[in-house]
This record gives sequence, structure tokens and C-alpha cells, in this order.
Amino acid sequence: MKNLKFLLSLLLVLAVFFGLNTKFGSIPPIGKFLDPVHGAWQNEHSETGEDKELVLEGLNEAVSISYDAQLIPHIFAQNDTDLYKAQGYITAKHRLWQMEFQTHAAAGRVSEIVGDAALEFDRAQRRKGMVFGAENSLIKMQEDPETMSFLEAYKEGVNAYIDQLKPKDYPVEYKLLDYSPEPWTIKKTALLLMYMTDMLAGGDSDLEYTNFLNTYGKERFDLFYPDFFDIVDPVIPKEVGWDHWQVTLNEVPTGSLPQDYFVETMEKPHPDNGSNNWAVGPQKSYSGNAILANDPHLGLKLPSIWFAMQLATPSKNTYGATLPGALGIIIGFNNDISWGVTNATRDVKDWYKIQFSDATRTKYHYDGQLKDSDKRIEAIRVRNKATVYDTVIYTHHGPVSYDVSFKGNEQKVGYAMKWVGHIGGNNQRTFLDLNKAKNYEDYTLALTYYVAPAQNFIFSSKDGDIALWIQGKFPNKWKGQGKFLLDGSRPDHEWQNFIPQEYNAQVKNPSQGFVSSANQHPTDESYPYYVFNDGYETYRNRVINDFFRSKEKFNVQDFKDLHNNNYNLMAAELLPHMFLNMDTSLLSATEKQFLEEIKTWDFFNDIEKSGPSIWEAWWQKLKVLLWDEFEGGELAMDPPFNYQAIYLLKNYPEDDFMDLKSTPEKETAKELFVISFKEAVNDLEKWKQENGSYNWGAYKATFVGHLLQALPAFSRFNLPIGGNKSVVNATSKDHGPSWRMIVEMSTPPKAWGIYPGGQSGNPGSKYYDDFIDRWAAGDYLELNFMQDKNQTEGIIFTQTLSPSK
Repeated sequence: MKNLKFLLSLLLVLAVFFGLNTKFGSIPPIGKFLDPVHGAWQNEHSETGEDKELVLEGLNEAVSISYDAQLIPHIFAQNDTDLYKAQGYITAKHRLWQMEFQTHAAAGRVSEIVGDAALEFDRAQRRKGMVFGAENSLIKMQEDPETMSFLEAYKEGVNAYIDQLKPKDYPVEYKLLDYSPEPWTIKKTALLLMYMTDMLAGGDSDLEYTNFLNTYGKERFDLFYPDFFDIVDPVIPKEVGWDHWQVTLNEVPTGSLPQDYFVETMEKPHPDNGSNNWAVGPQKSYSGNAILANDPHLGLKLPSIWFAMQLATPSKNTYGATLPGALGIIIGFNNDISWGVTNATRDVKDWYKIQFSDATRTKYHYDGQLKDSDKRIEAIRVRNKATVYDTVIYTHHGPVSYDVSFKGNEQKVGYAMKWVGHIGGNNQRTFLDLNKAKNYEDYTLALTYYVAPAQNFIFSSKDGDIALWIQGKFPNKWKGQGKFLLDGSRPDHEWQNFIPQEYNAQVKNPSQGFVSSANQHPTDESYPYYVFNDGYETYRNRVINDFFRSKEKFNVQDFKDLHNNNYNLMAAELLPHMFLNMDTSLLSATEKQFLEEIKTWDFFNDIEKSGPSIWEAWWQKLKVLLWDEFEGGELAMDPPFNYQAIYLLKNYPEDDFMDLKSTPEKETAKELFVISFKEAVNDLEKWKQENGSYNWGAYKATFVGHLLQALPAFSRFNLPIGGNKSVVNATSKDHGPSWRMIVEMSTPPKAWGIYPGGQSGNPGSKYYDDFIDRWAAGDYLELNFMQDKNQTEGIIFTQTLSPSK
């Protein structure tokens, strides 16, 4: 990493003041950290300069690993057990600290490493039942001996790498934080999968919506938070019909919902966690081969969330992106199929009000009787301080996340979380089966094991099939269930059953010749099951679908261009209305110059343009004014989604919510446009004085930060990349396309991929961030999909893992 030497110099200065070998609070023992033999210097080495042959205990046969110029390993084994043992070993070699730290975060164990600064985070993780969900998934995995044997092999591979490490070889983050890696377990893999489940299906607004409903009423709620927006271009094309299904729906129970109010709720996952994917069939492909693309949108972090890898045995050959800590390829392809995922954004988490019989909370009311609760004592170890014990009550609904000891205030009341993420499932089996799948039937069978987070699984094959399934375990809710706090004492407020697997929304080879998803509504209103609008995307999906309706044939370059498409449909739909409905006579000369500047903008968020910067500053100011009722109040509330906000601005310009609470005058949308524009110009003028140009690249200032946010020297800043959230190139300040992949199902497949990071987790390595500049420029790596382990083209180093003699 280019800035590593700067960090070391800074730490050297700190050493003078704080002592070379003494640890003070969170500051590492600097002398040990800077020791030229055992410290951070030891980490700056070449990953390709090791022995050509290593012994890995427990292998049945030798495993060949070829590294290409990007440090992507191509692993060739003679059987699956050896393959996954080698995958564990190689992944740990390059990403050990990352894979372990993420499981600590999932389990609520960060305080062990950094001290009490992480205590509230750890308490929240425990109260969300993250370990509870991982344990339930582990039970499901244990029902499948084959999955467990591969998990055991992976675990042994990771631990073989850990066991041969000496402290001088530890990844630099262990040295900075002064702790050691612990043995890998199968439970850690389950925790990693829970980490992803929480990231992609851990959001909800039930309690915030309850506050809104109880404050403003049902009529206002239905206007602000509709189940369907007035424009719906769903994941499953409208041509698909459901009339032939034998559907049983649950009746809406009578009676009112709890009238509680909530001041504070837990921190939610990033609202822009989502993705794009699409595939064209032979009729729309330039070559007659199906072509598929995917780009999951997640937080931009170093080390990258993804690790590229090829995994091959005589019976399968798979390439793509892995999650360090999990088996197999998660998004990728083999010689027969390709697949990808986007977040389905389904509402699979509900909250239940629990009425305990007394302050001991040992029993709670349910169905006219008292039901026993369980207590789970969470022992949270805190570095350099006493262990903190937190008692979490569990009901049959799930953990009581909020009670008198955590964000609650009533002795006899708690709020329990019901979450599909707690049910447990063998998601690992889904990906193991996709890795070896040969056709559509194999793909659909693999999906049957998948529970959460809900994902839009896209598919293409060498046979020319394309498909998309919205997959997960979905409660069959009565209309309105899960929007608001539910009554935990009523059986009719329970999830009565689940949507049958075969009735999950799906499509194969639609007449339009393509499939796509971008986190929009899964279906139109004809789908028979109730699906609550849980924040469905409304802009990227229309740009993508309009693109594939725009011409007859598409090639790989078209796919690359679409990945990097910067068209801002949201701005294009609101700005002309704003221009026509604001009193420009109230603007100063400088403000009029800014207005003329944005009027010439073509709505593309390209880095050299100033229009996107003016739009973004204006829109952010406008949202604050529009939703001032939600700011600084005592109650937690979530404002309506952007699409509905624009709908209200256009169609209800004199609504009471347009009026500013802080002024005696009655404002309408027309006044808000002017006031927010003035505030935006004022901010942009200050930006110009401090930073010079306010072109979009500089103003947005995208960065890829280290997982430990306090390590800027291990991060990359001011990346020249366009886009933004709601744009197909959904790259905002620290969030965006985490793995771009394009696969043409030729024989053999041709593929391209890139992610904002590098293969190595070592900040001292040239492979730590070497993909970032190419990713920002919209370039790709042509993926070297080896068909034979003896291939030498593009390979810079080959290593053999041998069984012990």
C-alpha cells in the first residue's frame, strides 16, 4: 500500500511519546509493532515468492494451485474434500484477518478486540440474535452429511494455515490491535453467512411506521407509503400469469394494532445495499449465446468483501467471486451455467409486543395463558475491562431485542423480533450445488435449500436458457401484516404459514428475450400473495429494462456500458418540474448562474460535469426541508422513499408536509424549491472556496475504506468514478458495485470481472488495491478460465499442496 510508510512514520513518532513496548488503552505496543523482524515490516513481502510445494495434512491427493498476474488462484483438486480444504487454506493465506474479524462483528465480539467503544454494537448484535440464527443454520447444515464434510475440510484448511503462522507472520491488523487469530470453526462460517443475511435482510421500519401511523393516521400513511408506486416495472415481467396457481391466503384478523411509540431503534443496514443483474437469451445476443451480468452494491471496503478464485475437480470447473469464510463460488459460472444475485428487499422481519406477567419476565401472555420465556445470558468480554453480562429474553417469536435494559423503559413490556434469518437454513448447500449445476433443473433444485437473505437469483446456460427466481423463505402474510408492531399475545398475529417454494415469483425464457432485477418490486399487483413495499428501487430498473427494449441485439460491450451507465433518471424526472415551478425572481445573480448551469446538464452523472453536484446538493437540501417533521423529534420515523417523495412534490404541492415547522408562513413545494436551491448554492460556493472545482468526481469523492474505519492509511480516497445511488452505476461516496461480472455462455465461457480492491488482504502488498483504478475507470479483467491445470498462459506461479508422506 502506497501510504504504509507514512503510517509507520506516524507510529514511530507516537512511540517516542508513549513508550516503545507499553500498551496504553487502544494504542498498540509500538515497539513490537515496528520490530523489523516480527512487526509490520514482516508483512511487506511477495505473495508469489514461496516454496513451490507445501504439505497440507489430511489431503487425499495433491492439489495444484496456479496464480495469474492478478494473484487469482486457480485450484485444481482430484476430489471435493481436497478442493474445499485447499480453498480454506488459500483463502486464509490471503484474507485471514478479514474473514475472522467479520465473524467477530457478526457474533457481537468486537469489544474483545477494541474495548468498550464497541460495547453498544456488540449488545445490539446479541439482541438481534445473530449467534442464535447461526446456531439454527448450523443445525440445518448438520442434517446434510456431505455439506458438513466439506465444511469440516474447509475448517481444517484454514486452521492448517493458522497453525503454521508465527506472530511475526500475523496480518498487520493483528499487530496493530495486538491480538492473535483463533482457530476457525464451522460455526464461524455460519456466522459469516448471518453477517450477510443481516446486511441484506436485516432492515425494517415496522416501529418507525407504527410511530407515523399513531401520529398521523391510516389515510396519511397509505398516501406516503403505498404498497405499489404508480410506476411499476417489476422483476418478473407483467406477461407472467399466476391464474393457474391454487393459492390459499390468510384472512386479516379483526382488532386494532398496539398503539406504542418508539424513541430510538437499532441501527439499520445501509439502505442502498442492493444490486443489478440481467441476462439476454439467444434471440437478443449478438452471438446466439446467452450473456449474463451482475454487480452487487455493497459498502466499499478494504480488504474487499469478495475474493476471486477458480475451483476445479474432474467433475466440475467453477470460477467467480467467493466470500472469505464460506465454501465455493457465490457469484460465478462453470462450463454449463452462470448465475448471480441481487437483493430481493422482501419484508421478512416483524416485531411483536410482549406483555410479561411481572418484572421477572419469566412468563408472558399468549393466547389467554402464560407462556414460559427463556433467558440467554450474553457474556460480552471487553478488552482491559470487566466482562459485561446482558440478559436477553427469548420468546417463541424470537429474541426480545428491546426491553427495560435496552432502548425500552417499561418493566413488564418488551418487543420481540420475528425474523426469517433466525429460522436457519443450509444456504451453503445452495452454492455448492450451483457450483456443479449443469442446467435449469439443477439450478432450481439448488435454490430449494436457500432461506435468507431473499435474493433474485438470475441464471443463464450454454443451452440458451435464461431465468430469474425470487428465492427465500417468505411468510404468507395477511394484507398489511408486518407494516406495524404486532400483538405478541395473539395467535392470529403469528406467521400462519409460508409461501410454497414452487409459488415464489419466477420466470424462464420470457418472450421479451431478457430478464433483469435491480431491487425493484418483484411483481405487479396480479401476484396473489401479499408483498409489502419495503423500499423497492424505482429508477435503475427502468433504465436497465428500457435499454434492453431499445434494440434487437446486444454484445459484451453493451453490457459493460450498461454497468457504467451514469444516467440519472430521478433527476431527469424531477428537475424539469422544479424549473417550471419555482419563482426565479427570488434568486440572486450568483444563484441564477448556478440555475443556468444545471439547466444545461444532460442528466448524466459523469465525473467532469458540475450538473450532478448541483443536483445532489439541491436534492439533499430539499429532502431535509420536505421531511423536517421527522428531524429532531422525539419519535423515530422513516421518511417516505424518494420516488414517493417526488410523487408528492408533483401531485400534492400544497400538502401540509410542505410547510416548514420553523416559519410562521405557509410554504408549498414551490417555496421549498427556491429555499433549498439557495441553501445548496451557498454550500457549493463554500465548497468552491475550499476545494476549487465542484465537478462531480471531486464533489462526490468516492473512497474505499479499510474495515477498521480508523485506518485511513489503509484506504483509498478521491476515486474518479461517476454514478450515484439510483443510477445504474450505483457508486456513491462509500458504497457501490462490489463485483462486476459479465459471462458469455460460449464453449468454453468467456468472462470479465473486476472489483474495487485486490486479492491480498495485506496493505503492504501490490495486490492489495491494484484493481481499484481499473474499476473506477470502468475497465474489466478478462478472466482466465483455465480448462486444464497444465495451462501456462497467463500464469506467473504454480504451487502444489501435497498430502503428508
